[in-house]
Amino acid sequence: MVGVCLTGIGLLHVSVVIGRRAGIADDLLAIDSLLFLVATLASYFSLRSLDHRRLHAMERVADATFIAAMLLLTAACFVITYALGL
Repeated sequence: MVGVCLTGIGLLHVSVVIGRRAGIADDLLAIDSLLFLVATLASYFSLRSLDHRRLHAMERVADATFIAAMLLLTAACFVITYALGL
């Protein structure tokens, strides 16, 4: 999913070079890639945890950040599609 965000950022930068404005879409994708990173790290640490309380806490963090990142990715797609007219 981070690769999808980076691809989107790269495509937006190409569109800026050819004369179109990127606006907020590349910022949304950059923040989104960080959320996917947090979700991945929380999932990894929950798998490595021996403490059941910490395991469940990290699973909740991973779930919440992954859902938030997917929602933000959807919002970024709408911005790219409708605001930029790509």
